[in-house]
Amino acid sequence: MTTNLEDHAFHERHYEQIVNKMKDEPYGRFLGMKLIKLGPGIAAAELTPDENMLNAHGTVHGGVIFSLADYVFAAASNSYGKTAVGVQTSVNFMSAGKPGETLLATAEEIKKNHRLGWYNIHVYSNKELIATMEAMVYRKNHSFVEAED
Repeated sequence: MTTNLEDHAFHERHYEQIVNKMKDEPYGRFLGMKLIKLGPGIAAAELTPDENMLNAHGTVHGGVIFSLADYVFAAASNSYGKTAVGVQTSVNFMSAGKPGETLLATAEEIKKNHRLGWYNIHVYSNKELIATMEAMVYRKNHSFVEAED
C-alpha cells in the first residue's frame, strides 16, 4: 500500500516526466488545452475556444467545457505518476462560456486512499464560474512513467 508521503515523493522525483505525459495528452493537444499547473493532486489548464467549439446559440459547447474539466481531472488524479482512471463524474453547467474568452479549469483532490480518489473541478470564463464537476477515479498500481525505484 502506498502512503501519501510515498506518493508525494514519487511526484517530486518524476515531476518532469509526469508533466510531459499530461501535456502530451492527444485529445487535449487536439483541442488546444494548455496545462499551466500540476502539483500533487492539483492541476489547472486553459483553453481559448475557437469558432468550431461553439454551439447553435453561439456560446461554448458543453462538450468542450466538459472536456476541459475532464482534462484537469485526469492531470490532477494522475499527478502521482500512477495510472488513475475515471469512474464517475457529475457536472453542473451554471453559465455559458462566451466566444473569445479563455476558459480556466482547476482541479483539487479532496481525498484519496489506496484505490480511489475524489476531486472537485471548477471551470471559469473571464473569472466567472461557469461549471463545476465532482469526480472519482480508480487508482491502479501501474506507474506510467519510467521509474527506477
